[in-house]
Amino acid sequence: MYADAVFEGGGVKAIGILGALSEAERRGYNWVNVAGTSAGAIIASLVAAGYAAEEIKNLLYEIDLNLFKDKDWLFQIPFFGPALRLWFKSGLYEGNYMEQWLRSKLAAKGVSTFKDLILTGFENDPQFRYKLVVIATDVSRRKLLKLPQDMKDYNMDPDDLEVCRAVRMSSCLPFFYQPCKLSYTDSNHRKQTSYIIDGGVLSNFPVWIFDSETVPPWPTLGFRITEPEETAPLQVKNPFTLFKAIVSTMLEAHDKLHELDMKSNIRAISIPSVGVKTIDFDISERQKDKLYQSGVQACIRFFEGWSFENYKLHYYS
Repeated sequence: MYADAVFEGGGVKAIGILGALSEAERRGYNWVNVAGTSAGAIIASLVAAGYAAEEIKNLLYEIDLNLFKDKDWLFQIPFFGPALRLWFKSGLYEGNYMEQWLRSKLAAKGVSTFKDLILTGFENDPQFRYKLVVIATDVSRRKLLKLPQDMKDYNMDPDDLEVCRAVRMSSCLPFFYQPCKLSYTDSNHRKQTSYIIDGGVLSNFPVWIFDSETVPPWPTLGFRITEPEETAPLQVKNPFTLFKAIVSTMLEAHDKLHELDMKSNIRAISIPSVGVKTIDFDISERQKDKLYQSGVQACIRFFEGWSFENYKLHYYS
């Protein structure tokens, strides 16, 4: 069975998405187009390159997630180093490690730029030309970016954009990772610089991205993380735990405030976060397994009530 897949952002919580993805694949689903935001973009890029959910799980289980918090020389300055980095770089960590790690995993499947992800038969279709779409946010121009398509606005051929670079742009958690930069020429022929951050700021769950006016030949399934109505209060003991609380609140409260419409909700596999927070990089193996199984069970529940035929009848008749 064919389907498109859209993966929500959620940092470390994306392990739950892998559980749901593995169950969907066990049921025979094969992915045509995939899209994602932030951590969801990491999963989407690996799926587009040809990795199965179980393979991606193994990749994430075998690595110390704390390595994604890469520090530069400013951290060597006693007491004030992290604050100085946040002030001068606009982000606590670099984000280089994640980009390099992803580059090597994509290269193992023969994928480097988006030119390697052009869908056969859709070369001239602007919406479906690429198997992968990544969501990012240009805070300088106050706009949502669909990558690679929108790279034409930054004087770059979309084919030439490195996949790992697009994913890094989508994964630049505000204040956690330093923003990426893109140059462009404005209407007055002046060179400008845009700052690109996490796509979740504007669209953390772009399940609409492959929709069109015509009846789709296969469904789009969304994979998202849900938070309980009431959560345990975050412990704020110092400036760094306060910083962590701010980042988590920004991203998790955002999702609570933006309820899905019925058309989006009916095709969304909603995975309980089981208490894991976005930037819990020191998550234990037990917590990983619990989150992964949460995804498996969420997918099982979803397919108990899902019917593509009923979906088409309701929204395209």
